[in-house]
Amino acid sequence: MDQKKTGQFLRSLRNEKKMTQEQLAQEFNVSSRSVSRWETGSNLPDISLLVEIADFYEVDVREIIDGERKSEMMNDETREVADKMAAYAGNEKSKTLKSVQIIAIIGEITSIIAIVLMTIDYEPGLKNTLTMIAAITTLILMSVLTLYVTGRLEKVTKSKKAMKAVKISAIVLLVLSILYFLRTFIFVIIFFGILFIDSLFNKPETDTDIAHYNDYVHIEQTEEERYKNPNPTTNGEMFDIWPDHITSDMSVTEYQYTYYNPWDPQYVIYMTAEYEPNAYEEEIQRLTALGSEEYQGIYSVTGEPEGYDIISMNSDDYHGFTYAMIPEGASDNTQIIYVSIWFHNYFLDLNVHEYIPDEYLLTGFNAEMDNPYQKENVQVPEPLDPDTYNDLMFPDFK
Repeated sequence: MDQKKTGQFLRSLRNEKKMTQEQLAQEFNVSSRSVSRWETGSNLPDISLLVEIADFYEVDVREIIDGERKSEMMNDETREVADKMAAYAGNEKSKTLKSVQIIAIIGEITSIIAIVLMTIDYEPGLKNTLTMIAAITTLILMSVLTLYVTGRLEKVTKSKKAMKAVKISAIVLLVLSILYFLRTFIFVIIFFGILFIDSLFNKPETDTDIAHYNDYVHIEQTEEERYKNPNPTTNGEMFDIWPDHITSDMSVTEYQYTYYNPWDPQYVIYMTAEYEPNAYEEEIQRLTALGSEEYQGIYSVTGEPEGYDIISMNSDDYHGFTYAMIPEGASDNTQIIYVSIWFHNYFLDLNVHEYIPDEYLLTGFNAEMDNPYQKENVQVPEPLDPDTYNDLMFPDFK
């Protein structure tokens, strides 16, 4: 069996469906990393998924295994055997996960009991504090394990809002724990000191060499590769509008890729391409088919860049915009400008005017810190005085 051949066949089937790896992963309730491994041949789908995948692509299980189409489809007997094998594998997997789930729940309950017992008559001290931190860490790990074996962890990690809530909750819990158990602000000072030092070393990276285009745009990466080298951008909604490759029938006259990651990745990218007439018509048809999402009102945007017509727009009220546009009213035009301004948490750390010509910016665009759109969509709680917090939450603590 040639796993790479099977992977290439699975990739071609997905491309026929015109689906991204993320979309296919949602269809089968797996991670996009799993889909990537299937298609590179480094791993194969569980036998419990083979029949579902074959039905979805309307091919034979044997065709998937052999990595090529056959002239005949799977007969009833073969399908029955495959279904039974899938059911058997599913039952075995379910039994194993159930046992792990029970162990994880017992671990959670044990950790909660330990934390409650340690909290009673708690006396500040390095040993007691480290013990409490260890118990809380164990509780968190057991909770993650429970989410994983129940299949909910993947849904949580795919939700950008959920992950944002987890990050904020973790930071708040850390700060409050330090204030309560150590009763000193020194660790808060250290925390902000680390942030300051981190900001000194993390600087925006800019690349103007078009030869590196596919090192950043539409690059295929596994989750492991993405972790080791997070700067290049993977396939997804951010780059759907951009061309897959720089071809011989297009001439790039402007290109700049800027990446910055103080905490979350941020991108400011633009490219101007002159096309051969036939290639230009094909690209306009592709972009038009992608459509344009509503964008006015997001980050104070009131309209298109002055002097340009937007052909395709991917707008996101959390991340920003990716769009393609052409000069307004130009006859015999063969020029297309591509732009991506993509960020997190409702604001852009970069000064966008330093990394892209103002004429390419959407009219009224404002994603600076504390921009009006951020204030409208993010409710920032008033800071709580530590002594007031302790009086309210732990009135009996002396």
